[in-house]
Parts: sequence; C-alpha cells; structure tokens
Amino acid sequence: MSEQETHGYKVGEPIKDTKAPEGPIEGRWDKRRFSAKLVNPANKRKINVIVVGTGLAGGSAAATLGELGYKVKSFCYQDSPRRAHSIAAQGGINAAKNYRGDGDSIYRLFYDTVKGGDFRARESNVYRLAQVSVNIIDQAVAQGVPFAREYGGLLDTRSFGGAQVSRTFYARGQTGQQLLLGAYSALERQIAAGTVEMHTRHEMLDVVVSDGRARGVIVRDMVTGEIETHQADAVVLATGGYGNVFFLSTNAKGCNTTAIWRAHQRGAMFANPCYTQIHPTCIPVSGDYQSKLTLMSESLRNDGRVWVPLAKGDARKPADIPEDERDYYLERIYPAFGNLVPRDIASRAAKNVCDEGRGVGPGGLGVYLDFADAITRLGRDAVEKKYGNLFEMYERITGENPYEAPMRIYPAVHYTMGGLWVDYDLQSTIPGLFVIGEANFSDHGANRLGASALMQGLADGYFVLPTTIGDYLAGATAFDEVDEEAVTQAREAVQQKIDKLLSVNGTRTADSYHRELGKLMWDYCGMERTEESLRKALERIPELREEFWNNVKVPGDPEGLNQALERAGRVADFFDLAELMCIDALHRTESCGGHFRAESQDQDGEALRDDDNFAYVAAWEWGEDGPTLHKEVLDYEYVKMTQRSYK
Repeated sequence: MSEQETHGYKVGEPIKDTKAPEGPIEGRWDKRRFSAKLVNPANKRKINVIVVGTGLAGGSAAATLGELGYKVKSFCYQDSPRRAHSIAAQGGINAAKNYRGDGDSIYRLFYDTVKGGDFRARESNVYRLAQVSVNIIDQAVAQGVPFAREYGGLLDTRSFGGAQVSRTFYARGQTGQQLLLGAYSALERQIAAGTVEMHTRHEMLDVVVSDGRARGVIVRDMVTGEIETHQADAVVLATGGYGNVFFLSTNAKGCNTTAIWRAHQRGAMFANPCYTQIHPTCIPVSGDYQSKLTLMSESLRNDGRVWVPLAKGDARKPADIPEDERDYYLERIYPAFGNLVPRDIASRAAKNVCDEGRGVGPGGLGVYLDFADAITRLGRDAVEKKYGNLFEMYERITGENPYEAPMRIYPAVHYTMGGLWVDYDLQSTIPGLFVIGEANFSDHGANRLGASALMQGLADGYFVLPTTIGDYLAGATAFDEVDEEAVTQAREAVQQKIDKLLSVNGTRTADSYHRELGKLMWDYCGMERTEESLRKALERIPELREEFWNNVKVPGDPEGLNQALERAGRVADFFDLAELMCIDALHRTESCGGHFRAESQDQDGEALRDDDNFAYVAAWEWGEDGPTLHKEVLDYEYVKMTQRSYK
C-alpha cells in the first residue's frame, strides 16, 4: 500500500469489480445469472439471511428471499415496515416499456442514466438496471399497485428530468407509497408463512465479522434498550441514504447513516461520499425552527413552468409581473429539455438566479413554479387529477393556493448517490455483506435522474440480489461456526459507545450539534464547493466533533425508550461521515453531476469534468489514522464520454 499523503489520506491499491461479466452488454446479466451457483430448495431452508431495512429495496428483498425458501430475519427501526421512508417518494418509477411509442428502449434508458450521472457510473450495472426495469412494472401491477391509467385503461406515463421520452409510471403523487404497500404485502405474506421473522423497533448498531465474513448484526431493542445479537450466513443492508448529514433535507428525521457507517468501520469500503443530490423543487426554508424540508415532486415540472423576475429585487406579486418581465430561465438556457433538465442542473440554475438577486420570497431564496398555462391549456380538473394531492400538501404547509398563485420552490438535499462500494453482485468488500438500494453507490454515478430511485430499489430487491446472493450462499453449509470472540467484541464496542454518550452529561443536545454540523456542510460542501470552503469544513468538523464528545447532553438511561440516545449515536456517526465527504470532495478537483467545484466550470458556468484524472470510483477504506483511497477505473465501451449538454 502506498503511504503517499495527500489532504489527510493515503492512496492504496486499485480496486476492481471482478464479478461483472465480459461480452456484449445486453447479454451480461443473463450470463451472470447462468454462471451463478444455485442453492437447492432443501438447503435454502437451512440458510439464514438478515435484511436490515424495510423500504422498497429491503422489503422486496426480504419478501423475495422468503419466497425462495431462505430463513430471513428482517429489521427496521420504525414501528411498522410500512413507515420506511420509501413511502414518501412522490413522482414515479422509470421503466423502458415504450408504451407511448415515443422512441424509448432499454438502450435509451441506459444511455440517459449514464449521461444523467455525468459518466461516473458503471456501464454494466446501469444496463442491467434498464433491463430489469420492465419486469418491475409487471411485478407491481400483479401485486395490485394502482398505477395511473389512460382513458382506455392502459398504464399512463409522464416525463421526468434528463429524458425526452415519457417512461415514468406513477400513482398520482403517491408512487412510493403504493409501491411500498405492494412490497409490504409480499413481505407480510412471508411473515405469515413463517419464512420471514420481523423485528420492528430495532436499530442496527454493528456488523459481526467472523473469519472475514459478515455473519450477523448487533441491534438495540429501542423499546427495552436490550442489546441483541443475531447471527446469519449473510447480511443485507438496505438502510437508505445519508442526506440527513445536512440536518435539513427532504428525508424523514429518522433517516441516518449508522448502519452503513458501522459496516464501513468493519471493513466495507465507502464509495463516492461527496456525490449528494440537491433536488430543485422543494418548499423553501421558512425559519430557523425547521427540522426538515418538504419535497415537491419533479413530476410538477411536466406542466409547471419555472421563472423569476427579469429585474433584480422585483418585489411585486407574481400576478402583477407581465410576461415580458419574466425570465423562464430553464426554457431559455436549455431549450431542448426546458424545465425537464436533470436535477443537478436545475438546482444550480436556481441558485444562480437567486445569487443574482432575482430570487423570490423571504430572503430571495426561491423561484416560481407556475401552473397558470397548464390550467388554461388543460383545465383545472385535469391538473387536479394529476397533481391534486401535491397541491393540497403545498397549500397546507405554506397557506398559499397553487391553483391561484405560483408555487415557490428552492433546491434542498434529497438523495445520496454515494454509499458502500459493491461489486456487480451487490456484495461489499466484506464477503457476505450485501448492500442494496440507496445504501450502495452502484447505479447513478454523480447524479441520479428523477424516478430512478424506486427503479433501483425494486430492481435490487426483487430481481438482482435474490440471484447473486445465491451464488455466495451456495457454500454456506461449509461456513465455519461464528467466532464467539467476534460477537463479544462487537457487542462490547456497541455498549462502550452507548456508555460513553450517556456519561458525558454536558450542556448541549445532540440535535443542536446536528443542526450546526448540517449548516456547516450546506455552506461548505453543499451545492457549490471550493478548495477554501472544504478546507474550512475539514478544520471545523474535528473541532465540533471533539466538543460534541465532551459536552453533549444525553438524558435518561440505556434501559427502555430513549430517543435522545438514539439521536446522539446517529449524530456521532454523521460527524465521521461528514469528514470523509469533505475529504472526498476536496480530492476530486473536477466538477461532475451533483459535485460542483467552483474552480472547475466552463465558460457558461456548467460542470467541467476532468476525465483524464477522475474517471474512477473513489472507494474509501476506513482507518483509525485516516482513510485510504482505492480507485476503480471506469471504462466506457458503449457510451462515449462527452461534456453533457441539455441545450
């Protein structure tokens, strides 16, 4: 391993995905499915699998593995699997069905996704995602998911950012909820059948690694406070993303990084942590008292037009500003895609016009999303059928009627493309530890296209993992017994951290530290990053972390329900993750997708990649004395790397 020191990290040996097949890309997934070892039904009944998380990825994986005959334990920290954050997804799910006959295909979805990710994703993984997308819709319809339909009864689709075809299937603004209920129904069927054992209100706090393999988890019963050990032949993490490191995000308050971060500390590499997605259509911040933000679905950009006043500081009501004094800036700058440019581009464009002094609303941090033209063209009833629940949500939160006045929106943290490194089989660098959905890094590169999160979660859970995990579990009957010393060490590490948090007895709450960390990350590692801002963050984060460990106040005791203790443990992990995010962002001096370095932009202010030096996945290895970078080179055989253009 190289000891070269740069920006506080070492550079190690390159890493390679050895599971991805060679040959024509359209045949690679079939080739891998055929080459994967199988487990016969009698042996499946002897094999235990733990799945952590019950969102679309985790719920569908647990249900499918149970259906296949494995003995599954499913864990979630919510009081019901239905409360996983997947339920909050609004706009839709992509699939290359081409029902509209508008030129869509598996290859076009593959191309759009690679391009949308700014050429920082693996071709093999993305092509497989596009292939499997068509099966997801059939699966969901068979489960009774009530997708929107056209007048004749056929499934309806609409457009999302980064595409010029209509490939997004939807259920009004509740697509995530309906898909999750489908997966939940499948999961409950397996629970009733006895193949899945459900553990709600349990939080995973560590991975048990025995003889180099993931062989179980350490969890805390959030009701009784009891620390429990659960052993298995393989562990699947489906615990979502880490957007709440910014404190204010569209994520549910409970969303956290603890599961994947503790796995990272046990040896799972963390890939591209600086790739975070800022969603352009969120309700703006309204005060310092807020603890989260609310998404307004990207689907609204199908019919809503984004604009700001032409003049700086124009405080008139939107209805009083005539057409010739409005700037429909997305339509002006990107005429080919208009309001449906990818999220990273739309977000930066909104920031730019607000920085120019043309933002609207309190503090000038907002732009208009106007449906007047759509209501005139389609009629209010038609708009209400498409977006009624979203309009109602907006009015309840803001007190403003979007049928009568434009919505005010502004970018906010929404999704994380980074996550634990996995190979083509979705296995991390710890053998036996599989990572699916938003918790891994694999499919979206530096920017996820809208409606692709649901697609990836269900592709991983229903179709990919159940095949690839079998290849690993085919040898499970020959695994050694779990090393009790490894179990004891993991339990002791968890207990020591809990005891340490409770013993500080300082003067500040974990939430107050989280809010300060989040603002620091938004200011210095948010929509725009510079070397100066990142170095400031890397100077301040260790100071704030040290203060946290010396002054945090965690009331109560470890026995029984203690939400302050839960939050403190999660905030402690956010501090460590935030530092790695800034190191990753500092080392990547190019701009790509959601990672925008102000020093690397073209003459039009667009992200300027550096393919000669950064066409790789940055996989970080944990170390007590600092992280080690391992590079996975990205090779493009089918899509030519070019400067993205949506003009």
